[in-house]
Amino acid sequence: MPDAETTTATDAGRKRLVSGPGLLLVWLYGVMVVGAVSRSAFQISTEFDRAPLAYSLSAVAALAYAFITYSLVRGGEAARRAALVCCAAELAGVLAVGTWTVLRPESFPDTTVWSQFGLGYLFIPVILPITGMLWLRKR
Repeated sequence: MPDAETTTATDAGRKRLVSGPGLLLVWLYGVMVVGAVSRSAFQISTEFDRAPLAYSLSAVAALAYAFITYSLVRGGEAARRAALVCCAAELAGVLAVGTWTVLRPESFPDTTVWSQFGLGYLFIPVILPITGMLWLRKR
């Protein structure tokens, strides 16, 4: 069982990820979780056959947002590294899907969270992982 000094040091290390601007980052990722989960859950459950690729990609985006949010709240070095890797993967996904939807819009009969680089979400999906990676690298 860890002593009080070790527990306090661990808790302090974990809190550092969600202090200051990190708290805004967690809040924005939390909003994106709610938006992406609710959108993809509704679309998958009601009209999946219409645009299975788009709706599946929205679900993947929701999972990425949820994992990053959890990692930021959990804190610690391992969670910071995991969130950093996931932010990089998220950015790659946004750039790939965004480019795909611009060059081949007929491939997507309906939009995803990452369509046109997050146009439907005020470009937050492309800005958020960049901001997250910058924040996590400083930490």
